[in-house]
Amino acid sequence: MILVIGATALIASLLTLVSGFGLGTLLLPVFAIFFPADVAVAATAVVHGLNSLFKVLLVGAHADRGVLLRFGAPAIVAAFAGAALLERLARQPPLEWTRPWGGAAQVAPIKMVMGILILIFALLEFVPALAGAGVSRRWLPFGGLLSGFFGGLSGHQGALRAIFLRRADLAPVTFAATQAILACLVDAARLLVYGADAWGRQAGLFASSATRTPILVGTLCAFAGAFLGARLLPKVTLGGLRMVTGVLLLVVGVGLAGGWL
Repeated sequence: MILVIGATALIASLLTLVSGFGLGTLLLPVFAIFFPADVAVAATAVVHGLNSLFKVLLVGAHADRGVLLRFGAPAIVAAFAGAALLERLARQPPLEWTRPWGGAAQVAPIKMVMGILILIFALLEFVPALAGAGVSRRWLPFGGLLSGFFGGLSGHQGALRAIFLRRADLAPVTFAATQAILACLVDAARLLVYGADAWGRQAGLFASSATRTPILVGTLCAFAGAFLGARLLPKVTLGGLRMVTGVLLLVVGVGLAGGWL
């Protein structure tokens, strides 16, 4: 268990620093293998939050202040709205469907919507006819609203945020730094709405060694992945950045819409 969680956290964190998303999305299913769903969500939130702060310390000074303002301000406002809506939508029953190769699957409506949105935007990178229709800087406030709202609603904010920021012509290190700060801002906003109960659940995870040790290992491995990613950033090209994020967008979009993530 420890080895699987640690390896996933390290690899996902390394990819996340370059692509701007993926740690929470990839780590949650792994925690869910070994723990109940509510514990897995809280454990992932702890690792994700601490890793976001660590990334800010590593590369935060390189963030683009203009993008932070134009994207971040709407994102924070929308995060409050999304978090406030969370309780109502959480009561909606999951959608059920049968996989082509057999077996039933379930997916929450919010994940289905997000997966479809991400897949649509991913086509902008892989379909030549649509490649020129990329999201320009003028759409940053709208991107902030969209990413912040879903971040507050389900915690899935990074993929949508990456779609808009990678079209802002940011250098890889600036892209990573801006992403890290925006993630911290949205997380702080939604935790204020979730209130003391969310803080209590996450703090209570450290009361038992059964959960404390995997969380600590996952956090330390995520730190190591972020550190390695920061060392690799100067060697990453814009073309390579778009390829990595494009592939991850397709994986995450299919995973969310299909009920695997």
